[in-house]
Amino acid sequence: MAQFSTKALIPESFIVRREDIAGQLGMIWQVIKAPLIVPLLQLSVYLCLLMALMLFIERVYMGIVIILVKLFWKKPDQRYNWEPIREDLEIGNAAFPVVLVQIPMFNEREVYKLSIGAACNLSWPSDRLVIQVLDDSTDPVIKDLVELECQRWASKGINIVYQIRETRGGYKAGALKEGLKRSYVKHCEFVVIFDADFQPEPDFLRRAIPFLTINPDLALVQARWRFVNANECLLTRMQEMSLDYHFTVEQEVGSATHAFFGFNGTAGVWRIAAINQAGGWKDRTTVEDMDLAIRASLNGWKFVYLGDLQVKSELPSTFKAFRFQQHRWSCGPANLFRKMLMEIIRSKNVKFWKKVYVIYSFFFVRKVIAHWVTFFFYCVVIPTTILIPEVKVPIWGAVYIPSVITILNSVGTPRSIHLLFYWILFENVMSLHRTKATFIGLLEAGRANEWVVTEKLGSSVSNNKANNKAPKRPRFKIGDRIHLLELGFAAFLFFCGCYDFMYGKHNYFIYLFLQTISFTITGFGYVGTIVPSS
Repeated sequence: MAQFSTKALIPESFIVRREDIAGQLGMIWQVIKAPLIVPLLQLSVYLCLLMALMLFIERVYMGIVIILVKLFWKKPDQRYNWEPIREDLEIGNAAFPVVLVQIPMFNEREVYKLSIGAACNLSWPSDRLVIQVLDDSTDPVIKDLVELECQRWASKGINIVYQIRETRGGYKAGALKEGLKRSYVKHCEFVVIFDADFQPEPDFLRRAIPFLTINPDLALVQARWRFVNANECLLTRMQEMSLDYHFTVEQEVGSATHAFFGFNGTAGVWRIAAINQAGGWKDRTTVEDMDLAIRASLNGWKFVYLGDLQVKSELPSTFKAFRFQQHRWSCGPANLFRKMLMEIIRSKNVKFWKKVYVIYSFFFVRKVIAHWVTFFFYCVVIPTTILIPEVKVPIWGAVYIPSVITILNSVGTPRSIHLLFYWILFENVMSLHRTKATFIGLLEAGRANEWVVTEKLGSSVSNNKANNKAPKRPRFKIGDRIHLLELGFAAFLFFCGCYDFMYGKHNYFIYLFLQTISFTITGFGYVGTIVPSS
């Protein structure tokens, strides 16, 4: 058979050396760079600067308002009527309204005793309290344990009911909705919700319920979360900083100025009539709590936040659990924003400025812009401008604005101000997932309604430390420990940092190398508590 050479099959015009290919690629880059790449990147810079300014103004506004609230605003028990409920010698416990306590659960082996025990120890007349454990567990062993715990408290005279469903339809919203349909709760006037890891103090109801009994226009009393495992690891300290700002500033400002804020899904007391008027629990998004709060607010109901009423809870200490939680908390609000925007605009029961606050401040800036600007500006656009020096980023946008925003975010947790530097780097890493989740929610893509219950470890980790037990060596699962997206961004930032070190003039490489380390550590899964796999 005749042998054919490469030249016989491929025209000579297509046969080029590797050096020629590189030269041609460089020529193509130069051709498209000026008319296409530079204008697009410059436009991206302008858009990111606009978003940064929006977030900056929002943070400054919130900072000014919270100062005014702390200095001049009346406290909740002065803004609203409040007086303790006392036993009446003539009518006895009838002075106390009947309260339903709902505890939704799903395979909560480590913490089920905590919430059930705390609920059963609430200081409230036993004949005016109904405790409902809504167990959606799929593990039969855990279901038996939870049922036995309920029976143990029932034998002590506590009115506690163990409730299960055939399916998990609607997840948490479905369980809460199903619980309110039971005949034995029809006489209940208020409902308080505690997730499985929440442990209210005995006087919780005595401090919260009077707001609702005396003020008929109030629908919700929200308490603050207090974290029992904040010092467990650096991951929990970072979460504490973010959530403390949310409770100290965002919830307080919303309550004081507009009597509106997002229900946190737990540690809150609802007027059941307000839930029913708003249409009940809906499972159309993964933020059923925020959904209900907005619908109730559109019907004219008011909310009050009590910063000094605190409930102990647990932060997710494993990175896997934290990622799933952040996906739900970022995707859900964006998806709800998409579904309720026109409903909010058309509402006739809400004043114009409250609509502006809900649409612009509550939803657009905090739930969308905050994630986008953190990721796109500081992890994509600024590094890319190093490779294209024709595009400039003003120093006020690259340095001054994020510095002020970071300082304002630190007011919620003064004890962790020395961790601000690490918090910035970690938040930039997490902005990658939050931005992705936001787009999924806005576009209602595949994982828009994904619900993964946040794993709780209870006291298991601390007990192992206290008993000085050597932890089991974790099994290496590449799906759990290696995160390719983070490692890919680490490589990109490292390349940009090296290029800036050799050719740049702005010394961005210092930040880029530090951010590279953060993405790399996260990419290899060395964040949070590492729990042995079974």
